[in-house]
Amino acid sequence: MKPAPLADRLDGLLFFPVTAFGPDGGLDLDAFRAHVRSGIEAGAAAVFACCGTGEFHALTPEEFHACVAAAVAEAAGRVPVVAGAGYGTAVAVQYARLAEDAGADGLLALPPYLVVADQEGLLRHYTALAAATSLDVIVYQRDNAVLTPASVVRLARVDGVIGLKDGVGDLDLMQRIVSTVRRELPGREFLYFNGLPTAELTGLAYRGIGVTLYSSAVFCFAPDIALAFHRALNSGDDDTVNRLLDGFYVPLVELRNQGRGYAVSLVKAGVRLAGFGVGEVRGPLSEPDASHVEQLAALIERGRALLPEPKPKPERGAVGGAGAADAAEVGGAGS
Repeated sequence: MKPAPLADRLDGLLFFPVTAFGPDGGLDLDAFRAHVRSGIEAGAAAVFACCGTGEFHALTPEEFHACVAAAVAEAAGRVPVVAGAGYGTAVAVQYARLAEDAGADGLLALPPYLVVADQEGLLRHYTALAAATSLDVIVYQRDNAVLTPASVVRLARVDGVIGLKDGVGDLDLMQRIVSTVRRELPGREFLYFNGLPTAELTGLAYRGIGVTLYSSAVFCFAPDIALAFHRALNSGDDDTVNRLLDGFYVPLVELRNQGRGYAVSLVKAGVRLAGFGVGEVRGPLSEPDASHVEQLAALIERGRALLPEPKPKPERGAVGGAGAADAAEVGGAGS
């Protein structure tokens, strides 16, 4: 049976697994598959393999193909797998075709390498990438690849381009993009993602302009905290949102900002703290300071202490008991 379109399947918390390396620095597919499997079983809505957190920049084409194929095998159709594709147009197209061959469901188009292109150049780049395979494409704007509202409208008209992931954090720009696409392309279903390094920190602000999809680095090492925040954000439980922001996410961002590359290396250290032997980061990144890893471990404990207490289920047979409660759960399952 043919799966539903990718855009219809991206409904929930998005998981960006780290890429596992062994003691010799080589790819460790068994550890990677265990990490991916755990994330899916914890409730990830999609797996974004070999993207920023997954050290796309450090993978050979052969390793990239092997990792994407491993993620696809672990997902086994339960959730979609989206793969990163970056560098210049010709190389990005090669990675896109490797991802398609490995069975991916879509592509996350990472910014082109090093150069600062104008809007026309960026549009040619993403249009060529979308035309290279049958995979749907999400464009990741950040750093040297920031689009104007008019350019996003043009991208939204390109066959295969289904959404925009924002790693800039300019809410004025994002509001103008959302409004312009809505006005110029009425009825067009176009997805928007909060792609900042710790997206939860700006979740309330992005929710205000209608952007509710986001990638969670915290999900890699503390899925219980990430999922509790996601449920609270989407249900309007702002008390829980603010409690987790103040006690966990803001201190996490302050810790992340203490080292270069910590958006990847500190996350990978967190995955090791969670019991997965995913190894160290590859150069040019460095491992985080040991004291910062200790602070991360303490912060995870603090975050878990802030989680809402699970509501006890009524005993079966009580008035309004298990049958009603179970039905309410089924009807109320969300995100």
